Amino acid sequence: MNPSIQEGIFPVYPEDHPNLLRIWEASVRATHYFITESDIQVFKPLILDQAFHAVNLFCMRDSTNTIVGFLGVHDSKIEMLFIDPLWRGRSVGRQLLTYAVETLGATELDVNEQNEQALGFYQKFGFTITGRSALDSLGKPYPLLHMRYSYAPPL
Repeated sequence: MNPSIQEGIFPVYPEDHPNLLRIWEASVRATHYFITESDIQVFKPLILDQAFHAVNLFCMRDSTNTIVGFLGVHDSKIEMLFIDPLWRGRSVGRQLLTYAVETLGATELDVNEQNEQALGFYQKFGFTITGRSALDSLGKPYPLLHMRYSYAPPL
């Protein structure tokens, strides 16, 4: 029997961080074709040791209590939204994004310019591009598009 999604959004605890890192890496490998292997290896410890501690983390779980996607928010900005590739297309991203906007009041985010799937996803749910940076926050050549929630489409 295939696991199903549990109803609701759940908090993330420090013991969940290794699983979040696994999801992050799997998601990056599935969608961020432009990021080099060496950069993935540079980012992993930074995410685990710094990024997860700098945001409020929330997740969705399946019926076996395994995390299938997660969200990191700081103030009014979505800093991370990653879905286990096996769960893409099953409303996990939509539910996490809806929670971020409607419950947490998050109205801003940055997305890698080369990640066209994510860009389209955010645009579909009411985010518009407000600016661009040629480098990411670590000074790497991964341009970022700055986005803001601009209207309330049907989530």
